[in-house]
Amino acid sequence: MARIPDAFIDDLLARTDIVEVINARVPLKRQGKEYASRCPFHDERSASFTVSPTKQFYHCFGCGAHGTAISFLMNYERLEFLDAVDELAKRVGMEVPRDTQQRNANPETKDLYGAMEAASTFFQRQLAGSDKARAYLDNRGVGEAVRTQFGIGYAPDGFSALKDALGTDERRMRLLERGGMFSKNDRGHVYDKFRDRVMFPIHDRRGRTIAFGGRVLDKDDGPKYLNSPETPLFHKGRELYGLWQVRQANQKIERLIVVEGYMDVVALFEHGVSQAVATLGTATTPDHAELLFRNAPDVYFCFDGDRAGRNAAWKAVESVLPRMRDGRQAFFLFLPDGEDPDTIVRQEGAEGFDARLRDATPLSKFFFDTLSDGITLSTLDGKARLAERAKPLLAQIPDGAFGDLMRQRLTELTGVGARSASPGTHVPAQRARNAPATPAPKRSLVRAAISLLLQQPSLALDLQPPYRFVALRQPGIPLLVDVIALVHARPDITTGALIEHFGDREEGAALQKLAGHSVPGDPDGWRADLQGAIDQLNQQALQQRLAELQGRMASLDDTEKAELRELLHSRLSGH
Repeated sequence: MARIPDAFIDDLLARTDIVEVINARVPLKRQGKEYASRCPFHDERSASFTVSPTKQFYHCFGCGAHGTAISFLMNYERLEFLDAVDELAKRVGMEVPRDTQQRNANPETKDLYGAMEAASTFFQRQLAGSDKARAYLDNRGVGEAVRTQFGIGYAPDGFSALKDALGTDERRMRLLERGGMFSKNDRGHVYDKFRDRVMFPIHDRRGRTIAFGGRVLDKDDGPKYLNSPETPLFHKGRELYGLWQVRQANQKIERLIVVEGYMDVVALFEHGVSQAVATLGTATTPDHAELLFRNAPDVYFCFDGDRAGRNAAWKAVESVLPRMRDGRQAFFLFLPDGEDPDTIVRQEGAEGFDARLRDATPLSKFFFDTLSDGITLSTLDGKARLAERAKPLLAQIPDGAFGDLMRQRLTELTGVGARSASPGTHVPAQRARNAPATPAPKRSLVRAAISLLLQQPSLALDLQPPYRFVALRQPGIPLLVDVIALVHARPDITTGALIEHFGDREEGAALQKLAGHSVPGDPDGWRADLQGAIDQLNQQALQQRLAELQGRMASLDDTEKAELRELLHSRLSGH
């Protein structure tokens, strides 16, 4: 895929007011030079989400979310990168470079999306003409509005209905085959994959049809559900059925309810529960977990109460634990034997289903109950067994209050992790008040210089090569050099874009933290401070080189002796 030129992105971000973009979606309050709000990306009570108009950068001190106006739209509006760029470009009257648009729009992929959409339209038309399929949906209580909302259709009986209708040329046939719409027998004969089934199109995050699930009308006709195979557009471990509809139905998604089948999602929507999604015939994967929490702070997993349902719930736990940052919650609702969300919501309505969700088991309780199964916690052996099972899993939880509380709960159950306050034991709460003051760390000139450049990257344009400090053997020098070089290459770069440029590097997290802090003063003061820091670093480099040369005086060649005389003169003259 062709990249949008960096110069265009920098210009776009320079023309975009990030405060206006975010304030239109999340009300901001002015706090000094910056703006603040409760973070839209995690559940919190305090306003730890800040937006800097100077840096054109947002940062949450709670969950760590940060970035530019582009990344905000991608995360808040759930847009693809190119769509976010296009939306901001329209806002400020810019046009995304035409060759970039054309190169990013892969013709083959675009046509494949078109073929899948054509198949969806075909199935919907067939539903309108099938008394049998419409009667099935009537009996299941699925009204016309929800049928339209989900694009539900019908695949006719026979082996070539779709093929005859849409596969009229060789190229279209190849596209439909790539999209998983056909099967092939041992003799190489191609026929429709979906036959005599109610069809549920699966949509991607932009609402495009990428695959299908088909449900039999007669329970004796093969597998109850048949899903599209993996294709260039569809990877079942990364998609959630109904997520597109949830996004369209909810301005803010407070929760997501994960159920097992298409009809469960549809039935919940029919009864006003518009936050249901389903995994696609597979266990909850790490990609599913990330996608769920990217869209909602609270996730409810709804499974059968039998052994299979509890096994599926535990698979979900394993995928969810590494993503349980503070502010996220997971719950487990186990239904009575013979019931599913479809039957429950039809019997009890949305209020009854909500009542069950309120009584759902928190992840913490399900975690320890499951691991304690078959263990006698009244014995030391049993406690040791539980600790052995739990500790590797708890180690996967991100740092934060939830992880601390889970480890504390393990200590309550087993005693493992508890320590008496003996000499040498670290007891922060009591010792902190009486501990001798630790001397403040020596101010880092490199850190100070980078902090100033993060306040206003264009300050680097005043620094002209060659840079004597490049030779310094100090932490952060290569990063400082790279930051200065980046600004010279992209003079209009904003703080947010600079942070994103280094996001994949080891130093990315440190840059993010530095960018989140304000430096007192104004641009003129920052400019003077930056030049002062660079001058001191240059002096340190001079001293380092002097020490190297003086350390081997006896072996210097003529060139090095001349360099030594010049350096001594520079030190004496103060240059």
